This record gives sequence, structure tokens and C-alpha cells, in this order.
Amino acid sequence: MKKAKNKKFVLWFKDVTIKDVPLVGGKNASLGEMYVNLDDKGVDVPNGFAVTAFAYHYLLKKAGIKEKIKEILKDLDSHNMIDLAKKGKQVRDAILQSKMPPELAEEIINNYKILEKQYGPNVDVAVRSSATAEDLPDASFAGQQETFLDVKGQKNLLKACQRCFASLFTNRAISYREDKKFDHFSIGLSIAVQKMVRADKGSSGVMFSIDTESGFKDAVLINGSWGLGENIVQGNVTPDEFYVFKSTLGKKNKKGKEFNPIISKKLGPKHIKMIYNTKGKKPVKNIPTTTEERHSFVLNDKEIIKLAKWAVIIEEHYSKKAGHFKPMDMEWAKDGITGKLFIVQARPETVVSQRDPNVLEEYSLKQKSRVILTGSPVGSKIGHGRANVIMDVKDITQFKKGDNLVTDMTDPDWEPIMKIASSIVTDRGGRTCHAAIVSRELGIPCIVGTGNASKKIKDGEEITVSCAEGEVGKVYKGVLKYEVKKTNIKGLKKPKTKVMLNIGDPDLAFSASFIPNDGVGLAREEFIINSFIKIHPLALINYAKIKDAKVKKQIDKITKGYDNKKEFYVQKLAYGIGMIASAFYPKDVIVRLSDFKSNEYANLIGGAPYEPTEDNPMIGWRGASRYYEEGYQKAFELECKALKRVREDMGLNNVKVMVPFCRTVEEGKKVIKVMENFGLKRGVNNLEVYVMCEIPSNVILAEEYAKIFDGFSIGTNDLTQLILGVDRDSELVSHIYDERNQAVKTMVSQVIKAARKNKRKIGICGQAPSDFPDFAQFLVKEGIDSISLNPDTVIKTTMKILEMEKKIEKK
Repeated sequence: MKKAKNKKFVLWFKDVTIKDVPLVGGKNASLGEMYVNLDDKGVDVPNGFAVTAFAYHYLLKKAGIKEKIKEILKDLDSHNMIDLAKKGKQVRDAILQSKMPPELAEEIINNYKILEKQYGPNVDVAVRSSATAEDLPDASFAGQQETFLDVKGQKNLLKACQRCFASLFTNRAISYREDKKFDHFSIGLSIAVQKMVRADKGSSGVMFSIDTESGFKDAVLINGSWGLGENIVQGNVTPDEFYVFKSTLGKKNKKGKEFNPIISKKLGPKHIKMIYNTKGKKPVKNIPTTTEERHSFVLNDKEIIKLAKWAVIIEEHYSKKAGHFKPMDMEWAKDGITGKLFIVQARPETVVSQRDPNVLEEYSLKQKSRVILTGSPVGSKIGHGRANVIMDVKDITQFKKGDNLVTDMTDPDWEPIMKIASSIVTDRGGRTCHAAIVSRELGIPCIVGTGNASKKIKDGEEITVSCAEGEVGKVYKGVLKYEVKKTNIKGLKKPKTKVMLNIGDPDLAFSASFIPNDGVGLAREEFIINSFIKIHPLALINYAKIKDAKVKKQIDKITKGYDNKKEFYVQKLAYGIGMIASAFYPKDVIVRLSDFKSNEYANLIGGAPYEPTEDNPMIGWRGASRYYEEGYQKAFELECKALKRVREDMGLNNVKVMVPFCRTVEEGKKVIKVMENFGLKRGVNNLEVYVMCEIPSNVILAEEYAKIFDGFSIGTNDLTQLILGVDRDSELVSHIYDERNQAVKTMVSQVIKAARKNKRKIGICGQAPSDFPDFAQFLVKEGIDSISLNPDTVIKTTMKILEMEKKIEKK
């Protein structure tokens, strides 16, 4: 550790860069770096100054307490919570009770006066700790030292500074340094004194230039809530969540209009907000948010885009400085008085960016039991064992290594036990709260925002915590067996046959993008509609006419924040498709138009009045036959608007469209015409339109279909049942249902030949090659262009494809 040579007590941000970590700590060095270098690029950072690490060491020396601290920490057992708490308090008291040297106090006050000249008398400042160890960045363990907000006046500033100095010895900071074998005195503490942004009247949050769950590099993640930002970090609120796609950010279409690459917006409940406490002893307090605030996003689209652009500017600057890719973790604040946005902190992201992208790790449960509750998963792992329900940090001494921590929420004081937990489950918090951040670093499963875990899970109960099942984290009763499969894909040969993926859940798209692939052969709209929209499109279109009070109440609850119910459908569908398309950009993503059966549509909220009762919905009013029908066209228009928005507004023209269950060539022509009327014209902006090959007529008349479509995707599920006359949902005839039946294979072979003859793309997205590697080999032998697989079967099937390609080469 380099010793600070600069003898100054105070350095302003304008005089500091990232090289000055030994003088002013990581946080201050970063603020100075941005203040000096990024102001001309439009990134706004509130002004301020750093009380240097030299000042901290000067205080210890003048007060004569360094040896006293060493004596207190001698023989410390950092895993003994009682011993840690006792000695930590003794060290902090020693610093707090020492007198600040007059010359240091005078220097801090004189510089505060300069800040008062810029912003006005008694200027409100944030007083933040900034540790100096270059190999112990602030980001590596969230919130080790203290922050004090809305500090006003000279006396209060000096008090806050002394408390910051003492916070270098919080219990969690001592524990962390002991575990990492850092000398407590090789680290100094600097303090940021920075003009407060009036986020108490506006909003604030955190932002990452990388996806914190998957490590996907091409998205900016923004979280935000009303009021001051501590609530998000502490997990007091479930914030709004926004994703922005980097590749089209700031770019323009052919007409010169800038793309709007927001690919996801999720409204958080945000039940409370932190504001200044003008009457109480504490400087800040939480108050309930209004109904309007809970139902409104904290940022508009223009502000989301602005923050995302700043994230990219900051990431590019630090990456260039480092000489390698360096994703960033940032804090932002919006001043509610001026309406201006600011960056108030930036540091390197140190968790997902450190993963080896060549090692795919997959957790899967081998047993199931009763689900106790659900919440938002952090990571994709599984943990199990005894539940230890602890509601107050003073009781953490009761925690045993390997227990599953169940609590309301965590803050940095909980870290000594979090690192020995098998998993963490909290009542409150979002994916960037303290519990989530620390769990990611520790690599343990965590489920946040469950609502009532601490009440529903009994202390001492055996549980399994699963984050390996998509967008919903589940806590199961009992200890369940699970499997961890690790695959090193480094050096995996790429086959000539394209290997694509079948994707339904947008929340899994970023993770799936790391699997070796050539794009998405089947993106299903049904999952998006069922999970994120839940309402029949015609119920939204005819919302004003709905007389059923119960249905109307359900719709109101789901669409809160949307006055225009049709816009809710279009936006949610566009975001779902956009997440998938961006994850694989610029590779092809083939989106299949909605293919619910009438009974499935009827099950959507408000759907029953618009759907017929059919004896056999499987071969009834589904697929292409719905889109041009007068009674459904207005609903199909919403679907087309969503696809148009993804391709033209978001700039994701890698999206191709696929028509399912198209019984006749004439029907195909009708659908293409209706799509064109709704703004999706084949050939414009490179739009390709495919057709599912899942009905015998698609095979028999393949050459005619080839004249109106750009390609085929074989759906073996429906094709098999219609060739063999087997209801695939009936267990009575399930023994007959087999995609490898010679009749099915003959049809598949026939359509591949017809497609190749007519120079049309031909792929397969049915289940068969995922289930049967030998079927995949058959497809390769027949000359198929692409095989689309379920993500968990890609590696195994790719090996079989390579084997077959090798045999063909030898022949």
C-alpha cells in the first residue's frame, strides 16, 4: 500500500483523478475523475471536496490512539459476533472521543465556506466515507463505511467527519479486513463532502453498465425510487427497474430519428420514500408515498435514455483508462427542484464481470415439494438446510454457519453472518438492495421481496431456496436434492449447421445468450402474454364496455400507471420481445406470432366473452386463422404494433416474424396483407416473414408456400400429431406419438428438399432434436439449415451434430 505523500488535509474534486486513490480513496478519486474529465461530455457531478487520508492518519497520530486501537484488536476473533461487536465499539469510541486537531477542523470549515459561496449559506452536503486501499475497492463489499446525508453547518459537518473516520472500524469492515488478511492500518479513510442533490423532492437510484444477474455486457440496468437513495441500497423499497440496450443507444434510423432502446420497464411498489427530517433529531426520515407516486415511474423515457448514455460514457472512459473492459456501478440522483440529473458515485462492478464466460454452470432441482413462498431471485443457484429467522441485527450471534438466513432485510451490519449463510431470504428489497449485492459477491442464492418470508418460514424449519427456475425464486419445504452441471465451452467447435435457441421467458434471455448459438429459432409470444400481460387483448380494447366489476378491478390492478389500456398491451409485449432480441443482437431472432388455442385465450383475464367453446381447440380457431378474422383483427393489430416498435423504435431489426398454424396458401396471403396494413411489410427494413411447417398441407404445398414466405420452421409437435392422427395431450395414445416415426421423418425430409430447391431457409424449432440427439443427426444428414434447441440441450446436441457432419465429410 502506497503511503499518501500529499500533506494536504483537503483536495477539491477538480484537483483529483483516479490516480489519487492512496490520497482520497476510491470513491473520491472516481468523483474527481468524472468531474475533471466527463463534464464536457455532459455528465453532471455535484461539486465538493475530499478530506484526505493524510487527515485521517494525522488525527490518529495527534490523538495518540493508534497503539490503543492495535491493543483492542489484538487476539480478535472476527467470527465470534460478541467479541467482534465489543471490540469494534471500543475502537469507534476511541476515535469519536478523541479531539479533532484544531488545524484540521479549521481547514475543513474554510473549504465548507467556499462551498457555501457557490451554493448558499449552510449548504446541505452529503458526507461519505472513501477507503484508500487500491486492492480493496469500495464496490467489493457494499456499504462497509458510513454515509451521512443532509449535513448542514460547520459544527454538524465536523461531527459527521469524525463519525466517518470512526466508521473505518465498523464491525463489518473489521471482519472483512480480517478475512482478507488486510492490515487495518495499511488502509486510510478519506471523506467526500459533496453538495446534496435535492432527491428528497425528486428521485434517486443505482445504475449498472452490465446486467448484474447474467453478466450480459450490452445492457444498462437502472433502478430508481422516490426520495433519497438509501432506501434502495438498504432494501427498504422494491424500486422501478429499467433496461436500456447499448448497441442502438444514441443511434438513428434512416429517417434521422434516434432510436428509443428501452427494452424493459417494471414498476416497483415504492411504498415509502426518504426525505429530510427538519424537525427530528435524525437528519432523514421515511414517509409513505402517495398512490400517484406508487403508480408512476420515477423517470420518464428521456431521463432513462440520458442516464443510460452517461453510463456508457463512464464505462468507456474507465475502460480506456484501465486498458480493458471495465463495467461500472453508479449512483444517480434527480433534483426535485431543478429537475436536473446527477451522478453522485461511480465504481467498478466487481462481481459478474469477474466470472469466467467459458464455464456454464447450471443448477437444477432433482426433487420437488410444497412451495412455501416466492420472490425475486438473485443469481441462479440453489441452497438448502435449516432456516434461521432473525429480525434484529443484535441477534446475529445466534446464527450458525450453513444456516439459511431469513429476515426482513439486511444492511452492512449483517455481513459477518451473510458470508457463512447457505442462502438468504428477505421480506423486502429489489435486485439491487444490500442483500442482493452482497449475495452476488458471495455467490450464494438469495430471494428478495417475498413480502412475508419471516412470518411464513418457521425458525429451525428445513427449507430449500431455489433461484434456478427463471424469473421466480422459490422456497420449498424440506431439504431437496439438486444437481450442479458445469460445462467448459472453451474450444467447442462450431458446426456448419446453425444451432439456434428456443426462448420463451425474456428474463432468461441474457443468461441464455452465453450458450454457443446462432440466434433464436423460436421466440414464443405466449409466455410474455401469459406472464406479463395476463389480459385478453380484446378486453383491453373494449375496457370501457366491461360490466363485470371483478374483471375490471383485476385489469385496473395489473395496468396501474397506464391510462391507455391498449398501450399497456403493446408496450409489455414490445418489452418482452425487445429483451430477447437485444440479448442475441445482431443474430436472427425469429418471433412466432401468438399461438394460443381458444380455451387458452379464454383463460386470460376478461377473455371468456370473446372466445368460442370448441370441442377440440387444438385444431380449431388458432394461429393464422385468427389474424385476418374481423372479430380478432383489432387484437392482432396490437401485436403488429409491438413488433413494429421493437424493429423500428428500438432499432432491433434482427427480429423476423413467423406465422403459426397456416392451413392454406390463401390464408398465408391474407395474413401477409393484414400485417402490411398494420405496418409490417415483408422486405421493408429487411423484414423477413417465415411460416411454421406443422401441418401436412405445409409440406405437400411447400413450393407454393415458398413463393410468399422467406423460410420455414418445422414444428414437429403438431406435425407429428396431425400425420399420425394422435392427440398429443392424450395419455391413452401417447405410446404412438413419436416424432421419429418414419412417416414424420419422410415429411420432414420432403420439406427440407423443397425449401432448398426454392432457395428458402429451412430450420426446425420443434421438441424432437432437443429430446432425441439422433433426430438432430437425421436433420443434419437431410441438409437442414438450422436446428433450434431448448437451452439445456445445446451442448449435448451440438456434439451429436458435429459427429454427423464429420461422417458426411468423410463420405
